[in-house]
Amino acid sequence: MNKEKANPNYKVVAENRRARHDYAIEEDLECGIILAGSEVKSLRGGGANIAESYAAVEHGELWLVNSYIAPYEQAKTFGHDVRRRRKLLASRRELARMWNATQRKGMTLVPLVLYFNHRGIAKIKIGIAKGKKKHDKRHTEAERDWNRQKQRLLKQRE
Repeated sequence: MNKEKANPNYKVVAENRRARHDYAIEEDLECGIILAGSEVKSLRGGGANIAESYAAVEHGELWLVNSYIAPYEQAKTFGHDVRRRRKLLASRRELARMWNATQRKGMTLVPLVLYFNHRGIAKIKIGIAKGKKKHDKRHTEAERDWNRQKQRLLKQRE
């Protein structure tokens, strides 16, 4: 049997695990990201953090604000600013939908995962989310515990 090997280009660089805890993700979409050469090199080394960042639609463009990409040591003179605003690439229809969600419905654009896709191109997954209250967080945690317990019980019956 011919098993497919894992794609060597696909690599998760940074993941925002807190986002699924703090927000109810309605839907998510993949966006391209405009990066400088030293930023790409640094990302391949794995130095990034998107936990405190967010995305915003401003003047018809989508921006990633407050994301951290570590400085690339070999590019001292032509390096990059570690917390600069980075432009995200999305279609006009998606931009309009995101603007509508944030301005009219009061949603937030939260970065979920920063990764290199199968072609080796840097992408970021943005979630259109609504903030959870404390009781909502407790409810999802209780639901998760119940599902685990249910699985254990089913496993024991077999």
